[in-house]
Amino acid sequence: MAKYSIPGSTTTRYAWRCPFCGHNATISLVDREINRFEFDLGNRYGKQECVTSALCCPNSDCKEIALKVYLFTSAYKGEGNWELIDGIPRERHWDLIPEADMKVFPNYVPEAIRADYREACLIKTHSPKASATLSRRCLQGMIRDFWGVKNKLNLYQEIEAISDKVDGVTWEAIHSVREIGNIGAHMEKDIGLIVEVDPNEAQLLIELIETLIEEWYIARHDRKKRMEGIRVAASTKKEAKKPNQENNG
Repeated sequence: MAKYSIPGSTTTRYAWRCPFCGHNATISLVDREINRFEFDLGNRYGKQECVTSALCCPNSDCKEIALKVYLFTSAYKGEGNWELIDGIPRERHWDLIPEADMKVFPNYVPEAIRADYREACLIKTHSPKASATLSRRCLQGMIRDFWGVKNKLNLYQEIEAISDKVDGVTWEAIHSVREIGNIGAHMEKDIGLIVEVDPNEAQLLIELIETLIEEWYIARHDRKKRMEGIRVAASTKKEAKKPNQENNG
């Protein structure tokens, strides 16, 4: 029989990255709680396991909650291990907080961009093609907002307009988002030709969007924050010198 374990249920400490604050943390027993209960009710699958996994980010400036629910056919073996009764992992899981496997970006990232990114993550499993289309839309919004690209006929021309502003690898990857996203945005001339987008491809596009948000918006915000900190520090030192200058005068 196959073995199955809930992530983090078989070890006292493990690495984790908070989707809210982005901090890398080591999760211990005090940061998480895993609960389980069984039910049958005469359902067609037999005895089911329902497991809830709750996490609290250990970062004192965050303390957000991450919550997931798992449901599968199994027999609990103890110590965080489940044994699948018939060897078929009919496992389903739901991300409740946040609502999908996604990052929660700060409010200074435009709402429209965060909304498209969030929807791309939410629909990735059910419709990878729609998810890719939303990633394409998100990318277009970022190019227009962050780089100020205007008055272009289409996304292709908008991407071409930033060719001298990003490195070659990133530029090619951005074009890939456009090409895969086009599968969902535009029907083929031959309507009998169906080109699919698989979940892994949709996930790669989402990860590129995450990278661009971090490299463009978050890096710019952090840089401004550092520069402002230097300006404030210099101003404080300047003010501190004034009494001595006046006394010496």
